[in-house]
Amino acid sequence: MKADGSGAVLKRERVRDHILQLTESLNPGDAIPSERSLCDTLQVSRPTLRAAVDELVAAGVLVRRHGRGMFVAPEKITQELVSDSAGMTLPQASGTWSSRLLEFTTHAAGARVGRRLHVSPAADIVYAARLRLVDGAPMAIEHLHIPADVAPSLTAGELESGDLYEHLRERHRVQVSKAVQTIEPTVVSPAESRILEVPHLSPALLFERLTTDADDRPVEYVHSIYRGDRYRIVSRLSLDSPPTPGAASAAGLVPGMAPGTAAPW
Repeated sequence: MKADGSGAVLKRERVRDHILQLTESLNPGDAIPSERSLCDTLQVSRPTLRAAVDELVAAGVLVRRHGRGMFVAPEKITQELVSDSAGMTLPQASGTWSSRLLEFTTHAAGARVGRRLHVSPAADIVYAARLRLVDGAPMAIEHLHIPADVAPSLTAGELESGDLYEHLRERHRVQVSKAVQTIEPTVVSPAESRILEVPHLSPALLFERLTTDADDRPVEYVHSIYRGDRYRIVSRLSLDSPPTPGAASAAGLVPGMAPGTAAPW
């Protein structure tokens, strides 16, 4: 064995590739062979096998069921980002989405949220925390902040049913126009793990978004935690033609925040 441990790394990668190949021939919920069987087949130790399996569990490829073994995880929810002349559009993600309101109140913005929304720290905002579910399974926790004067008659029911942006357009005459969104990796806190039904410190995606209307007025600041084991982002890139002058920076940087355009979250 090499002193730098690269032999163990390569063995783990071989085990990982073998299991990934197995999962491609199985369906979600199907069992994979036992640890003993895999160790015999691949001629590796149990610690090496378990290290590879741990990585695949964290990545949402496998799930452990105590006393029963390892199974192929449910398919990930895919959100596709599609580029156009203005930037990126956001088609509906896969699955049937619903919302469950966890908190709904009106209070002072405070310094941090006030800066995001360009309002006084003393200005009233509507705050809502909601659990987003896909096909009944918890997928994300969203924390929404909306200036109270943007939609003074916003109701809890609107946050639990239908599309919020459609409600803002049709019921509150707010023409939602653009958003700048950042995405970065994180892990879930103990409270988030209980709500999302995943282990503490499970991988997650942190989304932060500032939405503006047709007059460039901030109308929503939201930060969300999405399960890293069940959610993924897919982008389609066009590489067969040179970018239009001035368009490359806009399209190439979304969904990340353009450098220098705003203070960090």
